[in-house]
Amino acid sequence: MKIVRRLLAKLSRQEDLNFLLTNRIPRRFATEFMGWYSQIEQPLVRDASIWIWRLFSDLDLSEAKQEKFKSMHDCFTRELKEGVRPIDQDVNTLVSPCDAIVGACGSIVGDELLQIKGFSYTLGELLCDRSLTELYHNGQYVTLRLMSSMYHRFHAPHDCIVDRLTYISGDTWNVNPIALRRVEKLFCKNERAVIQTRLASTSHVITLAPVAAILVASMRFHFIDVLLNLRYGGPNIFSCAVKFRKGEEMGWFQHGSTIIVFAPKGFELCEGVREGARIRMGECLMRLP
Repeated sequence: MKIVRRLLAKLSRQEDLNFLLTNRIPRRFATEFMGWYSQIEQPLVRDASIWIWRLFSDLDLSEAKQEKFKSMHDCFTRELKEGVRPIDQDVNTLVSPCDAIVGACGSIVGDELLQIKGFSYTLGELLCDRSLTELYHNGQYVTLRLMSSMYHRFHAPHDCIVDRLTYISGDTWNVNPIALRRVEKLFCKNERAVIQTRLASTSHVITLAPVAAILVASMRFHFIDVLLNLRYGGPNIFSCAVKFRKGEEMGWFQHGSTIIVFAPKGFELCEGVREGARIRMGECLMRLP
């Protein structure tokens, strides 16, 4: 199995082939098909799918709350055992909302930030909100990329109140580094949500922007009774007033993708938060002013 995995990993590093297989197919059809297929509860289909998934990834289920899964989707959206993700309780820190690999991060230059080195986009293009664009002018951001094998639920970065959620329909480009180097303004083209939160202690506004991708264009939030996916027709703005404790679960991707965290000027990245680093939910992400 290790030999097969090494061969698959070698093939996946062939950029032209990887890009062709994950982006030059009917992305919407593939995404909707996978949404249906992953929820099949037939044991043979479930077991074969998870076995193939293991071939392509470092899937580790030892931290999962349950030992058996009804379907591949049930495995994707698994909960974790109590206590395996300790939450940094320092009131002066924001914690990572998810397990991830850190992508582009750092200071926003005016309203411009990086998708990947050499490719930029603007706050306005991603958030589609003038007030948030002004708020995060010269602020801080961190791009968090969830691998397919990772824990896919996301949590509150601090004690906060969710004031508003905006859903923005779009495409389903793959969001792996290969696609990020080839498709300009990719995050601004894909389906995404904009979650506006207000810190309970300081009233600073922190925004999370979950971005969907091919095979994973579906998001579920605890505070709205709607599954947001490619077939959702609106409304696209939800006013909220929902309190969350630091580390409390907010929702999940149906499979996984990317979350971009935005903070105003004055916030600083925590030590060790840099491009390529792995971070786990609950670990220090940014420090408050």
